[in-house]
Amino acid sequence: MSKLYERINNNEVYVIAEMSANHGGNLDYALEIVRGAAKAGADCLKIQTYTADTLTIDCDNEYFQIKGGLWDGYKLYDLYGDANTPWEWHKAIKDECEKCGIDFLSTPFDNTAVDFLEELGADSYKIASFELPDIPLIEYAASKGKPMIISCGMGTPEDIEDALEACKRAGNDQVVLLKCCSEYPANWEDMHLGNIPDMAARFNIPIGLSDHSAGSLAAVVGVSMGACVVEKHVCISREIKTADSEFSMELTEFADMVRDIRNAKVISAGPCYTLTEKEKSSTIFRRSLFAIEDINAGDIITKENVRSIRPGNGIKPKYLKDLIGKPAPHSLKRGEPIPESFLK
Repeated sequence: MSKLYERINNNEVYVIAEMSANHGGNLDYALEIVRGAAKAGADCLKIQTYTADTLTIDCDNEYFQIKGGLWDGYKLYDLYGDANTPWEWHKAIKDECEKCGIDFLSTPFDNTAVDFLEELGADSYKIASFELPDIPLIEYAASKGKPMIISCGMGTPEDIEDALEACKRAGNDQVVLLKCCSEYPANWEDMHLGNIPDMAARFNIPIGLSDHSAGSLAAVVGVSMGACVVEKHVCISREIKTADSEFSMELTEFADMVRDIRNAKVISAGPCYTLTEKEKSSTIFRRSLFAIEDINAGDIITKENVRSIRPGNGIKPKYLKDLIGKPAPHSLKRGEPIPESFLK
């Protein structure tokens, strides 16, 4: 059973380590990433389930050529052929996840991938940002009754609503949306993490973050703004060049990010105005009203004989204006706190 809703219901962050193409075509690397992600504190290891033929066709015309960006010069079919995770590896990866105590998650890109993952015993499904408009795929995956994690990169509110309606038609209300900027890597000024609380209010479901930016700052900010899921690409080393390595975190960096976002969740808790036990012990060092000269019973209280000073044993400084010009009800020695009896 996925830990997704256990984390969300406990007001914690569910952390997904996205392997994607970072296995570099080597199953041993893939299993090492699983173990490293678990050691780093991830809740889940995610892969992608597709082949070049399930994503596109082998065609050389201009429509299928990538121009600009990280994958400039690639033909789509060749990129997906290089980057895919072989389906025959899936069980070994899932078994390694179970052995390490973390969830296994994959992104299906067509119905055959959903069927394959169902046979494998997948607990939930992730829909990629680029598949957000593929309503038939979303509806089919949602029909399996498993939690749906849907990335919303490039998505308008109408696109997101269409995806949610597809899940509803399938009788599935277990949906988490991920704010995402579909740039690789993503520039901070393009990320618009202010969408996270807006999406939470607009769609009334849990919102997370799929982060393609450098470092862990965006993840920390996202959690502070209410993200309950964080997804981040991980690799053994960026020296092992893959289709995704350039915008992926090395496992040591990922471990630091997990620590930071767990702490960010703690730090951003609230609202709460109750004093902590340590704060209560510190109130003695606040200012309060003290006699700074000997005061006899009947003496008029003035700014010369009563002042607001530290420590905090006397009444609050806000009462000074109520005391000035009134007779003291009883005597006080210099250095004694003004008691509440002076207010009566």
